[in-house]
Amino acid sequence: MKHIKHFLLLFTLATVSGCGFYSFTGASIPPGTETFQVNRFENNALLVEPGLERDFKLALEDLLQNQTNLNLVPSNGDLVYEGEITDYRISPTTATSQNTAAQNRLTIAVKIRFFNRKNEEDDLEQTFSFFYDYPGSSQLIGAQKTTAIEEIFERITQDVFNATLAKW
Repeated sequence: MKHIKHFLLLFTLATVSGCGFYSFTGASIPPGTETFQVNRFENNALLVEPGLERDFKLALEDLLQNQTNLNLVPSNGDLVYEGEITDYRISPTTATSQNTAAQNRLTIAVKIRFFNRKNEEDDLEQTFSFFYDYPGSSQLIGAQKTTAIEEIFERITQDVFNATLAKW
């Protein structure tokens, strides 16, 4: 039994150490890339939600720190993310027989500019958006608004990660 445990330990160590730059998150980080920076995002949406640009910047930084071994730097990063919030809107998605909203949708769109200073062919400019549906009888305030924004940002930041580092 003791020999089996030693074999499994050695097998696991050999397998993990031979993986190089492989990441369980699917990130494909080029050799020599060690840092990233996230510049300030502008909020250019017609309906401005205060602090939304700060919250998105922090969500993107957190995701990159949690899913890569890159270091966050304030300037001169190997990878640079910047952009603006281009849309923040609430719209009805379904109606009742009384012509009132049965369900509403919050949609947020973020235009991302990504620069890879190690490989300019990877540079990207793309808009990412996602939505959150909620009952038409409720207002988007308090905890429900916080949950909506967090879920939208979770999806958008993961999409940004996939497009820039996982190449999905």
